[in-house]
Amino acid sequence: MNSGRTDLSKVSIASLLVALGIIYGDIGTSPLYALRAVIGNRAIDEVLVYGGISCIFWTLVFQTSAKYVWLTLRADNNGEGGVFSLYALVRRYGKKLVIPAILGATTLLADGIITPPISVASAVEGLNSVKALEHIIVPGNNLTVGIVVAILSALFLFQRFGTQLVGKTFGPVMVVWFSMLLIVGVFNIVSYPQVLHALNPWYGYQLLTRYPQGFWLLGSVFLCTTGAEALYSDLGHCGIRNIRITWVFVKISLVANYAGQAAWLMQHKNLSAASINPFFDMMPHWFLIPGVIIATAATIIASQALISGSFTLISEGINLNFWPRVTVRQPTDIKGQIYIPSINTILWLGCVLMILYFRNSAHMEAAYGFSITIAMMMTTVLLVYYLLYIRKWHPLLVGLIVMVFATIEVSFFIANVAKIKERWMFLFFELLIFLVMYVWYYARKINNTHVRFTDFGKYIPLLRELSADDTIPKFSTHLIYLTKANNRLHIEEKIIRSIFSKKPKRADVYWFVHVNRTEEPYTMTYDISELVDDKVIKVNLNLGFRIQPKTELYFKKIVKELIVNQELNLHIRPDGSTRYNSEPDFKFVVIEKFLSVENDLALRDGLLLNAYFFLKNLGVSDEKAFGLDKSDVVSEQVPLVYQKAHSSSLTRVH
Repeated sequence: MNSGRTDLSKVSIASLLVALGIIYGDIGTSPLYALRAVIGNRAIDEVLVYGGISCIFWTLVFQTSAKYVWLTLRADNNGEGGVFSLYALVRRYGKKLVIPAILGATTLLADGIITPPISVASAVEGLNSVKALEHIIVPGNNLTVGIVVAILSALFLFQRFGTQLVGKTFGPVMVVWFSMLLIVGVFNIVSYPQVLHALNPWYGYQLLTRYPQGFWLLGSVFLCTTGAEALYSDLGHCGIRNIRITWVFVKISLVANYAGQAAWLMQHKNLSAASINPFFDMMPHWFLIPGVIIATAATIIASQALISGSFTLISEGINLNFWPRVTVRQPTDIKGQIYIPSINTILWLGCVLMILYFRNSAHMEAAYGFSITIAMMMTTVLLVYYLLYIRKWHPLLVGLIVMVFATIEVSFFIANVAKIKERWMFLFFELLIFLVMYVWYYARKINNTHVRFTDFGKYIPLLRELSADDTIPKFSTHLIYLTKANNRLHIEEKIIRSIFSKKPKRADVYWFVHVNRTEEPYTMTYDISELVDDKVIKVNLNLGFRIQPKTELYFKKIVKELIVNQELNLHIRPDGSTRYNSEPDFKFVVIEKFLSVENDLALRDGLLLNAYFFLKNLGVSDEKAFGLDKSDVVSEQVPLVYQKAHSSSLTRVH
């Protein structure tokens, strides 16, 4: 493990600020639109308002506090959280768990397209409550949409430079935001204290069973907890104690603000629900513009958290073979801060199209919630395996827990599915993400089943002979192959063919490097096996699934360390450097497959493999993916024959 990791078990003012700044943006900005979505265009009455607040409060209790803060945060993978971290923990207990993992990751990534536009639009539309601007900032008009597009575009443009500068302000800004939620909420509660009766679950029951179509309002109620998944995904950035302590402050602020909105609504029953925005309307008029500015800053932070989370998710997906290899950059020296240009572009286009299509935040409310409901359900599925097989909890207790959360989440799912007619276009994006992950995972499995290993030992004498044969031109002093062989005595047949076939590759030292992806996030270790003295050497690189592979850099450091330590006699033998060039002579060989025309594939396999190689061509090459310099790499192509076509007989015609 990397000893340089921060001790996240410590609690300090700084660590609490980091937690506030990183993980609560999504759930923290839900008061902008959640209760407004519940009220909709309906007549304001006690059953609707009190019932909505009751459902929101108990949703926060069960889904956020109980499921995520108390239970799911326990499922840490060496301090890391998130759907892929949880999957890495439990995948050995069920082959089909890959589907919940893919679905959970798909919907979380889709959330990165809907959260920024709905959050920023909700904040900007607050200017409509300012009397001087009410005819200028109209929800859905070109000016409002243009402001939202400009803010989002600037945010995505900024990603390539890293977020360490503005990141330092995230915590203090969110402290101001939650303090504002608390103070404004309490101010309105004081003027109508009987609103606190709404926390009684009886009002929620009344809404769901007595109010016309009350059950279907759960789709809007769910908006209050859409950021709960981020609490778990960002576990590795903050630590469980920091999250649990800050959640107390956050939850009190959220509940106070929701109750304050309800108090304001109960005092303005005569107003048309279609023309009000309780979050901003309950503020003192002199505070509206500062309130909008603070809200906009909070929504930008919420959007940044979703974007950074999407980068981390795809990075983990690449390392766990769920996503094609794409360019991953590290814009700063801060560990874990990455930038993926292709994902940044996809998210930016998605966000801009969402705001252009829906025009205002009220229309986007119908498109929100569905994805996160599925993500939460998939987390529950994986969590069951974690509690049963890793924590060894009693099956009856696990069954009881699952029954409670499944009832809640299935109810939310049904209510959100009812909105699907208003969000069908959004499904195409989710379907595309799912297909990419599904194709890449299962096609790679097919590909890997056709990797043929052979006994390395029987080729050792031939390697010695080739290395000493002066009649063969020397290919390289150090020749390095990347191998999938876990066993030190095995090697792929394609590597043997590459060395000996056609023009044999003579070298002084043959290296075989195996990159082993561990189920821990930040592993960085290696071990060495000397199969033939100073001639054939196997190196195992053990890298965590959150580490970006820089194989050439690691390899050269290993060789340098061996020379300094005077191991393997590398320090007394020539390394290929000359008086004209002081650099050692290294050459990496990368062997890539292509789909052979000799295949006669079944429909499913044909679709999978053709899609796989299409995606592979869109992604980065193996040398880039493994962190190899092109000047030191030779790339070779070999055919993949999965289902060999039946040979047809040819008849010679005279």
